[in-house]
Amino acid sequence: MSGVLDRRSFLAMGLAPALPFLVPSAAFGDPFTLGVACGDPDPGGFVLWTRLAPEPLAEDGLGGMPEMPVPVHWQVATDPACRHVVRQGVQVATREWAHSVHAEVTGLRPGTEYWYRFKAGPYLSPTGRALTAPPLGSLPRSLRLAVVSCANYQHGYFTAYARLAEERPDLVLHLGDYIYEQGSDHRLEPGGNVRDHEGPEVSTLAGYRRRHALYKTDPDLRTAHAAAPWLVIMDDHEVVNNWTNLLPAERRQAAFRAYYEHMPLRASSRPSSPALQLYRRLRWGRLATFHLLDTRQHRDLHPCGSGFSACPVPLPPGHTMIGLDQENWLLEGFRLSRTRWDVIGQQVFFGQRDRDPGIGQVVRQDAWDGYTASRTRVTDGWLHAGVRNAVVLTGDVHAHWAGNLVLDYDDPQSPPVGAEFAVTSVTSGGDGRDTDPATDPLLAGNPHLLLHLQRRGYLMLRIDPAALTAAFKVVPYVSTPGAPALTAATFTVADRVAGLPRRP
Repeated sequence: MSGVLDRRSFLAMGLAPALPFLVPSAAFGDPFTLGVACGDPDPGGFVLWTRLAPEPLAEDGLGGMPEMPVPVHWQVATDPACRHVVRQGVQVATREWAHSVHAEVTGLRPGTEYWYRFKAGPYLSPTGRALTAPPLGSLPRSLRLAVVSCANYQHGYFTAYARLAEERPDLVLHLGDYIYEQGSDHRLEPGGNVRDHEGPEVSTLAGYRRRHALYKTDPDLRTAHAAAPWLVIMDDHEVVNNWTNLLPAERRQAAFRAYYEHMPLRASSRPSSPALQLYRRLRWGRLATFHLLDTRQHRDLHPCGSGFSACPVPLPPGHTMIGLDQENWLLEGFRLSRTRWDVIGQQVFFGQRDRDPGIGQVVRQDAWDGYTASRTRVTDGWLHAGVRNAVVLTGDVHAHWAGNLVLDYDDPQSPPVGAEFAVTSVTSGGDGRDTDPATDPLLAGNPHLLLHLQRRGYLMLRIDPAALTAAFKVVPYVSTPGAPALTAATFTVADRVAGLPRRP
């Protein structure tokens, strides 16, 4: 439900005396065109997000809002109709932050389902569903986690988001490429784009704001945000393809600011310079710890570029994918973890993918294959810490993958020390295609890799004390809307059994 409140409904919300409006209601139309979102739950609450934008694609990137600040009322209730309100408050949305709202709610019951909504002027937002994390000392019976990545608006319809929402997950983990910065001249071949970005590649604050707003005009994306709390982490296309910190600070600052303005992130991630604090940790009782990594901002520059190559340049031992500070933070998290499952959510392929098996290696230098010493330190870190079960979740690669993680990828008998599940794209790459695993050279040449699917879709994970089960969901097409979601494969990691059964 969204729309205009009459006076009786407005008074029934119990918010009339809270704060006088700073902007007359006639100054803007329905401001909730971009929907609502919830994120980063803990046992006592979560952050609620919306952005006021009656004209979401306004040229100046400010959504058609007036210059003055606007008080935005929020409510959290125990029922979908929001009749039983347990928390409420007001956040003032300002032009400086594109009239975005990040309300950090506290004082709620752990492990509980809630619903929330906003009001600005006479307008009421859609209602979203939220959950708090379980008590830290509890062992929940299960957690249902949806995983997504890489949603290029031009390449197809966001059907995977709609199918994901129908499954009512407890959490959604987005592993990056939430938007694409490319211009309308960046064409999908063959067949061309399904729908277009407006104008050229974005590089300014106004441009990034408009691009985020364009994506959130998609009803399937808004539905997925309203269905469950999200954990979000950035990859490269939220800024520019394969960027490093050598990118001019002005462009990074613009991209980071727009990203924060459009995501359910806490104030600890608010950018104040050409940097954005994104790596963080979330605990789901004693069941799971989520270590969310930032593999873009802190990496050392690779001398052999970002593509697949056999890099002849020796790298120093300290060469790092995630920066030494983040690396030490991650290793300390392993040492302190007491949960059944340690889940590392990150962007680029973690295990080895050799395109030319044999003497030498042709691997993607932009992935952990280009930062092997860093990969070894992280893997050794969870082994030395005695992590009970380690699982890496990966985005970026536009295909479903399942594989074992080992210490020596050159030894086919190297025992598994963890598992990696990589999620395909929501749309990037178009409809995709079916492939025969019997003739797949990447599977043939990399015995630790067990699955490679080139359709679009998402992952659904069920995590319980005894096992983690990953269902690889695919949609047959994204070039037209309305595709069903099918389960193409399922893999299970058993408690205290490192990795997955090998291929026969």
